[in-house]
Amino acid sequence: MKAFFESIQDLFVNVLFAPLDTLRFMESWWAANTLNWIFMIIGSIAMVYWMLELKKYNDKGEEDKSSTSHSYL
Repeated sequence: MKAFFESIQDLFVNVLFAPLDTLRFMESWWAANTLNWIFMIIGSIAMVYWMLELKKYNDKGEEDKSSTSHSYL
């Protein structure tokens, strides 16, 4: 059983995370953080898309905004 978990460790450390190790030891800050910038751009695009979708449904007036669960809502 120990060999099974060590093989999973070896897979992740030596194979799947190897490209991230090369990014970590780069001399250029911009090159090392390229993956972070890509994730930030994807997240920003997703947030803008989600806000536009919420605005679209809000403008249609389809949402039931009546408070039924608590009186203070």
